Amino acid sequence: MGVLDKILRAGEGRKVKAIQSLVPDINALEPEMEQLSDDALKAMTGEFRQRLDNGAALDDLLIEAFAVVREAGRRVLGQRHYDVQLQGGAALHFGWIAEMKTGEGKTLVSTLPVYLNGLAGRGVHLITVNDYLASRDAEWMGALHRWLGLSVGLVVPGRYDPGHKRAQYACDVTYGTNNEFGFDYLRDNMAMTAADRVQRGHPYAIVDEVDSILVDEARTPLIISGRVSDAAKLYYKFASIVRGLDRDDDYEVDEEKRTVAPLEPGVEKVERALGVENLYDEVSQNLVHQFQAALKAKELFKRDKDYVIQHGEVKIVDEFTGRILEGRRWSEGCTRPSRPRRG
Repeated sequence: MGVLDKILRAGEGRKVKAIQSLVPDINALEPEMEQLSDDALKAMTGEFRQRLDNGAALDDLLIEAFAVVREAGRRVLGQRHYDVQLQGGAALHFGWIAEMKTGEGKTLVSTLPVYLNGLAGRGVHLITVNDYLASRDAEWMGALHRWLGLSVGLVVPGRYDPGHKRAQYACDVTYGTNNEFGFDYLRDNMAMTAADRVQRGHPYAIVDEVDSILVDEARTPLIISGRVSDAAKLYYKFASIVRGLDRDDDYEVDEEKRTVAPLEPGVEKVERALGVENLYDEVSQNLVHQFQAALKAKELFKRDKDYVIQHGEVKIVDEFTGRILEGRRWSEGCTRPSRPRRG
C-alpha cells in the first residue's frame, strides 16, 4: 500500500499524522526544483497533464505538484510555503476541513490543491465570502497559476452576460463569491437548453471561511427574485414587522461576521403577524428570505455608513473604498435553512 493510499484510509484520529508524512517527501524535492529554470519549472504543468492523460491519478502527482507550487510561489509571489501549509493543502485536496490559525497563510495554502486539481482541466472553484476577496485572490494568487500555465477566471456580481460567465467557468480555476456561484447554478437549472448554461460541472471546490458560508449564511434561501413590485410590497411589510422584534430575544446578531440569526420566539411572532402556520413551509413565497433581509436592514445596514440617500434614492457605499456604487443593489440569500433554534 502506497503512502497516499494509507492517507486516504486513515481514521479520524490519524489524519494529521498521515498528511504530516507527506512533508519530508515534498521537502526532498525542493533542491531539485530550485535548480530548474523558469521555463523548465513551467513545463512541469505540461508534463503533469501528459501523465494524467496516460492514466495517472491526481493523488499520484501530489508530492511533485506541491513541490512545483512551492518553488513557483517563491519566484512569483515571494512567498515560500511552510510545512504546515503543505499539510493544510493536502488536507484540502483530500476533501477535509483544514483550520488554519491567523497568520498561517490560508490564502497561500489554497494554491497547492487548486493547482493540483486544476491540472485535470475540468474546472476548480474557489469560493469566498465577498467580491473583494474573490477579486483580490484571483489577481494575487491567480498570478502563480497563470505563471504555471493554468487559466484563471472570476465570477462576481455585476457581470451577468452569459458569454462572459461561460468564459470564466471554462478556465482551469475560477474564483468567485458563494452567492454568485449559487445563483449561476440556479440560472443554469432554469436554462431552456444545455447551450445556455454557463457552468460546466462541479468536480472540485474549496470553500473559504467555511463556517461563515455553510453555517452562518446558510440560514436563508437563495432565490431568483420574482416581480419587483411584489418584492417591494413584502419588504415594506417585513420592515414593519421586524420593528416589533427584540434583539437577543427574537434574533441574534454577530456584528463581526455581519450575520443575523432568527430565534424561535421571533419566528413565531412573524408567523402570527403574517397569519401562516410555518414560515419555513412557505419558501415559494420568499418569506424566509424577506424576513432575513428585513433583520439585516434593521441591524447591519446603517445610513451614511453602508448607504446614503441622494435625491430620494438609496445608494450603496463601498465598504472598502467609501465610494458610492452607482446602479448597485444588495443581493441576499444562500442555501435553504433549517428552522432556527430556540433562544
